[in-house]
Amino acid sequence: MCSREAHARSIAPIIPLLAKELREVTAGRALWTMLLLVCPLVGYSFVQAVSLYSESSAAALQSPVLARSLSPLDGILVPTFGSFYVAVTLLFPFVAIRALGQEKESGALRLLVQLPYRPSTLIAAKFCAVLAAWMMVSIPALSALAIWAILGGHLAASETLNLLFGHLLYGLLAGVIGLLAAVLSDNSATAAIIAFAVTIGSWVLDFTLAGRSGLAAWLAQLSLTQALRPFEQGLLSAGLVLGIITVIGGLAALTVVWLPPGTPARTKMIRTVSCVIAIAVALAGAAQIRSSADVSEDRRNSFSAADEHLLATLRHPLVIKVNLAAEDPRYIDLRRNVLAKLERATPDLTVLLVSERPNVANSSDAYGQIEYLYGDQSDVSRSTSPREILPLIYALAGAEPPASSVGEEYPGYPLVVSADATLLWFFGGLPLLIVLAWRQVRRLPPDKGPLDH
Repeated sequence: MCSREAHARSIAPIIPLLAKELREVTAGRALWTMLLLVCPLVGYSFVQAVSLYSESSAAALQSPVLARSLSPLDGILVPTFGSFYVAVTLLFPFVAIRALGQEKESGALRLLVQLPYRPSTLIAAKFCAVLAAWMMVSIPALSALAIWAILGGHLAASETLNLLFGHLLYGLLAGVIGLLAAVLSDNSATAAIIAFAVTIGSWVLDFTLAGRSGLAAWLAQLSLTQALRPFEQGLLSAGLVLGIITVIGGLAALTVVWLPPGTPARTKMIRTVSCVIAIAVALAGAAQIRSSADVSEDRRNSFSAADEHLLATLRHPLVIKVNLAAEDPRYIDLRRNVLAKLERATPDLTVLLVSERPNVANSSDAYGQIEYLYGDQSDVSRSTSPREILPLIYALAGAEPPASSVGEEYPGYPLVVSADATLLWFFGGLPLLIVLAWRQVRRLPPDKGPLDH
């Protein structure tokens, strides 16, 4: 009997199950309500971003130096998708909860798990429905990108796709949190409270522990906000992507563990502990991956091509001892402008944070010093600027600094334009189309799903 059941589960058609899940998600009010709320939120953010960008461009048109600081990634894309991020954080888990919570409340879940589908297949189908829901709620933000292009704005393919990829991963993460909350709760209201507590709790971690060192710094990395920041800076980090995918897969596995209603609680707890340990080990491995790609058009995360080529030829380990506190603004500047770039360009780099603050008993002037050791050579500096640090490193390595490259400067893309008229689209046209599509979906006859066979 077990072999027959396993065989039936292996050949059960997946298309009817997917159709049922898509129908469940699109038939609910949560998805369409979120779409209607996202329209004005994204639209207002987009118009304000274009207005501020145009004001900066008016002055930059007269000065090429000012123009180089105008990037559509910072001026348009990040602010526009920032409002989309807020909506996904606060509202999208409710859409995901709808994919599972209603079945659990009505008792349909007990019938669903008796069908010839593995629990993992059921969760995979619901996950696909969550993915489709995210693609739908991203329509207002994607339309903002199209409008910006129509207005004559510049969009770099690499940094734009990287930002979209980051928001996709974040949306799937928020969605799987909703699914897990739904399977752990007896009703949708409790699931919503759990999901809301997780998302708001991540903000609290980010606000209270950002810039700290030690255990506080590790806890701050658990914030959901931290997952998007590298993508907003035009950086594609392999370790971060692998870490997010690990968390998504781990939470989905926990959802599979807690899905079957008749499984003993002891068995579920043992499997849960195993999943948590596996997630922790995978995250620890992902944290060791330093490989990343700078996909920003202005190469903000990298040194010049000549500098990176020379740094890649360093044969000995480079050790940097930083005598600054982690929350010191000088260390933050050093980390952003020098250390993060060196980690990507130097074969063997070790950064040691000493942070010996001077006190009354010890009035040492060592605080603020940064020591560089390369082979048997060493030097000390207090600068956080790459213009002073890179020549110092080259001198320690006995290398000649490369000549400055001509034509590598980012030109910038100033554009003076008004987007006020597009408010009619975000506040009128697009919501009207959404309402019409919602009514059309409600009129469709219910599909014959797996429960009807």
